[in-house]
Amino acid sequence: MELLSAALLALFVVGYLVLAGSDVGLGMLMPHVARTPEERRRVVSAIAPYFLGSEVWLVAAVGVLAGLFPALEHEIVVGLWPVLAALALGWLVRDAGLWFRARVDGRRWRSVCYTAVVAGSWTLALTWGLALTGLAGGGLAADPFTVLGTIAVVALFALRGAAFGAERLVGSREAESADAAARATRTLSRVALVAVASTALVAVTVDGHAPDRPWVAAVLAVVLLALLAATSGLTGPMLSRHTSALAISVPGLLVALATDLPVSGPPGMTGAFVWSMLVPVVPVMLLGQVWLYRMTRRPAASPTFFA
Repeated sequence: MELLSAALLALFVVGYLVLAGSDVGLGMLMPHVARTPEERRRVVSAIAPYFLGSEVWLVAAVGVLAGLFPALEHEIVVGLWPVLAALALGWLVRDAGLWFRARVDGRRWRSVCYTAVVAGSWTLALTWGLALTGLAGGGLAADPFTVLGTIAVVALFALRGAAFGAERLVGSREAESADAAARATRTLSRVALVAVASTALVAVTVDGHAPDRPWVAAVLAVVLLALLAATSGLTGPMLSRHTSALAISVPGLLVALATDLPVSGPPGMTGAFVWSMLVPVVPVMLLGQVWLYRMTRRPAASPTFFA
């Protein structure tokens, strides 16, 4: 049961990272891919369905963490509370920019909301990088492992957003934003490749950051490096839609599978209650994940509630 619970937690974390990588990453790249008000509106239209869907997976992950892994929840809250506070702030700022952007018809108002989306997206990527690096490295510290690991996760978010934008920002009249996003995938994959390789090197050479299950970590690192190498090649933009989704899932798998996390179980009745609530929900969430992922094949619609 403990193994199944860990697999369930990993599933929800990976589902969140794949979906959130789309909207967070594209929000990070908005200044690069959206120069005009119309292009910015299209970016918001592209992001809108995804940020709501990704938050469902995050809520599910938090529920599993609290219900099935109370010891791990305590360690995360105590050890990473400044990062969690910054993550919550970035989440609120980014979502406020998306929700309120179209509520007032004014250039200054839209500019403020546009800034909130970009700043909130960067804050989310950075804090997730710190959180995942802290869990993988046994705690946060001002050292090269933390810095390089955070840069790697941020680059993976941006890469996922660029690949997402290359599909969703194609318009009937122009595709400058989509072209800019597609070109960025190659550069971002190279940045991520260097950051991941450097992080792996530091992890095996500096005391205190070696993974608890080195062979699992080695396999995942090789897979991630191979995905990034393929994306950085000549055909990288065409592959990035799939490789970016697989690549951003690796940090979550690395924490879940290669790190010896405290997993003391909950009382029997609590575990039974959590599982009885989750069993009928998981298939629905998986189907929703597939549906949202397939939506990246379609350009963003022109009019939306958010834009």
